[in-house]
Amino acid sequence: MNDRYAPGPQVTEPPSLNGRWQRDPALRFGTKLLKTWFPLWGSMSPLRDGAENDSTLLVRIVARTKVAEDENVIALTLADANGGPLPMWRAGAHLDLLLPSGRMREYSLCGDPATSDYYRIAVRRIPNGGGGSTEVHDTLTIGDTVKIKGPRNAFPIALPGFGSTATHLRFIAGGIGITPILPMLASAERLGLNWSMMYTGRSLDSIPFRDELTQYGDKITIRTDDTHGLPTMAELTGGSPTTGPAPGTAIYTCGPVPMLEGLRTYLRDRPDIELHYERFSPPPVENGNDFTIRLTSTNDEITVAANESMLTALRRVNPAVPYSCQQGFCGTCKIRATAGTIDHRDMTLTDTERDQGYLLTCVSRATGQLTLDI
Repeated sequence: MNDRYAPGPQVTEPPSLNGRWQRDPALRFGTKLLKTWFPLWGSMSPLRDGAENDSTLLVRIVARTKVAEDENVIALTLADANGGPLPMWRAGAHLDLLLPSGRMREYSLCGDPATSDYYRIAVRRIPNGGGGSTEVHDTLTIGDTVKIKGPRNAFPIALPGFGSTATHLRFIAGGIGITPILPMLASAERLGLNWSMMYTGRSLDSIPFRDELTQYGDKITIRTDDTHGLPTMAELTGGSPTTGPAPGTAIYTCGPVPMLEGLRTYLRDRPDIELHYERFSPPPVENGNDFTIRLTSTNDEITVAANESMLTALRRVNPAVPYSCQQGFCGTCKIRATAGTIDHRDMTLTDTERDQGYLLTCVSRATGQLTLDI
């Protein structure tokens, strides 16, 4: 690994020796005590909040290709702007693209994990979305430089014999959900694994990377809604209409929320089947309740419905409020509450950030009213 990408100093305390605590409580107490009583120690100590690590990498767009016949999906190939190797990644990873407008959006890496020469992402134009995809399509071209963060992996593949007891891999992609699946196919094929795939979409014209997938022959079935109608869960999983998929199948899927929720329900009573999935849209709110948020800058009070996110409610008043993943792990929508009781539903914020009143508007909720510093 190039020295530019070598780990920096320790940013949080290490786990306790017995593995019970994620951060050793004795070291945390000792560090805080020393920083309080010995100012010199505070200036020398390398310990700091992990959230402060905001490193970015400048990349150059070296290729731009239309990868769907309806021309609504483009692939961008990114290389290090200084000509060096890029950080390694594994199938299922994504990166954060920092757009010239200030927006940040997450895109799955859909190139070859075996190379460090380039990254590839694909972006479907969503005319009525948050503006990120339109900006990519309309403003980014070959030769432009942009900043990225990552890669990070929230959708890793566990290989049979190495973290998985599965004997068969079943990939299911819906439309642009093919992007995190593409590197998985390459890895499975390279390792000689037993796998198959169902790829669905509205029409053949809307399906990205069709030509690229021909190399896998009949391992991949392409099914379109306009010709075949919506597939059944048995068809998606490659199983029998009566018994479902064979025991020992590991399913990796990405696509529309209804498809993912259908698979979750269908496989709920199948402990012999692994189900791994990634969303490109926010998950439904569970156990929600109505509450209100007050904005300190305007004194506006906004009602957040039981079935919507705080981010959605905020965007009704301020469409430019920052966000990216909408699932509680990128931290783009972090904001501080100055009053109220927060119901944190993320796995990202540190204890210190929570103690200071920070929350993620895409997943956090509240009881009563929250006052936001915005």
